[in-house]
Amino acid sequence: MIFTVAGSMESLIARLRDTLALEKLIGEAPAFLKAIAPLPFVAKGEATVLITGETGTGKELVARAIHYLSPRAAFPFVPANCGRLQDTLLEDELFGHERGAFTDAHTRRDGLIAHAEQGTLFLDEVEALSPKAQVVLLRVLQEKRILALGSSREQEADVRIIAATNAPLAQMVQAGSFRADLYYRLCVFLINLPPLRERKEDVVPLARHFLKKHAPLGREELQIAPSACEALIAYDWPGNVRELENAIIRGASLCQANIVELEDLGLPSIKPDLHSLASVLSSEFCSFNAMKQQAITNFEQSYLNCLMQHYGGNVSHAASAAGKDRRNFGKLLKKHRIDPKHFTAQKV
Repeated sequence: MIFTVAGSMESLIARLRDTLALEKLIGEAPAFLKAIAPLPFVAKGEATVLITGETGTGKELVARAIHYLSPRAAFPFVPANCGRLQDTLLEDELFGHERGAFTDAHTRRDGLIAHAEQGTLFLDEVEALSPKAQVVLLRVLQEKRILALGSSREQEADVRIIAATNAPLAQMVQAGSFRADLYYRLCVFLINLPPLRERKEDVVPLARHFLKKHAPLGREELQIAPSACEALIAYDWPGNVRELENAIIRGASLCQANIVELEDLGLPSIKPDLHSLASVLSSEFCSFNAMKQQAITNFEQSYLNCLMQHYGGNVSHAASAAGKDRRNFGKLLKKHRIDPKHFTAQKV
């Protein structure tokens, strides 16, 4: 009887874990359902997985779902951004070090692979790996063993690796900038996530989910105005689900009543609707220069929003990517009333 109860409890926990893993993967669009359909089957195995998709499509969320649906669910899920793995510290970051391994190694430290022991190591932006880093990762995948710096004893690398990229990795292989052998090692299972513009029917359900998630304390009954819903569906979402979540965070913070209106969302508008266009053309300001200036303003708003979205509100990184100094970039943000704090939502 004790065995039966224990078995039933384990079964209940397993079903609960499966439910929690998939509940955040909200969507009914055929392209999305097709993309995530293999997840329960992929999760059962041990092979590496490559998740592709534009920035903000939910690659880490899918990786977490695979982990929590897998036999490794009780063990750590460790995310790592490959763009931050510097060559000089690469093996230390991945493998760790023993005390005295180098000048500043005053204590022993585990690396990312040890932290993910028996669990899953998620390597985001895998396209950013340097040639040296690609060789190191390939060796781990081939040999399943690691050697901490300063140690003479190899250890088994009992970890499943899931990688993700928003770059055309297959094209990078053809161009010679990414190792073909590493690509095929990573791409045993390939999951390609569609952009949000191909999931129009999912936009409003996702928006309502995020509104419920981020509603300020005491304002849990917030709703989205019909005009705002129409705008959400019409917008192309270059930053995908992450951009949508941040727009809803802004809307929930700025709305005056219990209704999130279109103006609360702060959506850039590259293509004015017919009413806006008619209004402009019927005014005395419909000269070429005036329309050109309006187009520039719209472009700046869209560009800045996308850039801040991509860098999670980090003004210095965004300014560097834009080729501007931080001071002038800050002036641009202020000009368009773009608050970096609105872009610090959790990465999806």
